[in-house]
Amino acid sequence: MATPPTYGHRRRTTRAGTIGICLTVSWTRTSLGYERSYTSQTEGVSRTPKIYTKTGDKGFSSTFTGERRPKEDQVFEALGTTDELSSAIGLAREFCFDKGHTFTCQLDKIQCVLQDVGSNIATPRSSARESHKKRTKFSPQPVADLESWIDAFTKELPPLTNFILPSGGKSSAALHIARTVCRRAERSVSPIVRSGEADAEVAIFLNRLSDYLFTVARYAALKEGNEEKIYTRLE
Repeated sequence: MATPPTYGHRRRTTRAGTIGICLTVSWTRTSLGYERSYTSQTEGVSRTPKIYTKTGDKGFSSTFTGERRPKEDQVFEALGTTDELSSAIGLAREFCFDKGHTFTCQLDKIQCVLQDVGSNIATPRSSARESHKKRTKFSPQPVADLESWIDAFTKELPPLTNFILPSGGKSSAALHIARTVCRRAERSVSPIVRSGEADAEVAIFLNRLSDYLFTVARYAALKEGNEEKIYTRLE
């Protein structure tokens, strides 16, 4: 985000999402810095947008194509799990940032890509117009990025000769939690992809992301000088 101006007040109007509401972003200079506020403009009436819409109160929600489906529909289950994954990565990222890890920028990018994953899932191909498909098409580039990062980390890690347990410090353990959520997200997305309702690259990305999270968890433990616990069979 650009630095706010040095004068007292700034207003900028932008269009929010697909619902045709214009948002005015206002920056106000205070003794503590800059405060940002939003107002919406609809038919000449200025008002503050509400976070709640009440459209889901009866247990239904809308896809990007406008379909109303029950909230337990597999599309919304996959969206919810993907959102949970992003939150888990966000928590792990904070632990990693506190330790000064340089790969936190990768986690930031991954969270942004997960938004694109959600957009693709929320656009069932059977009911999507070409404009919908074009707007939410998932690129294969994020998969290539993950593979490149995995290869770079792997070169610095000792060979894996035993099963390891989620451990190695808070950063590593939090990344392992994110990895397990990622596996669940992949399981929820797989049937949608197999039915042709989402791009195949989405499932590939989630599969590769779990490998990345496993690898970077080990890397975090290594850089922090923490020992990974090894599985031993109890007698």
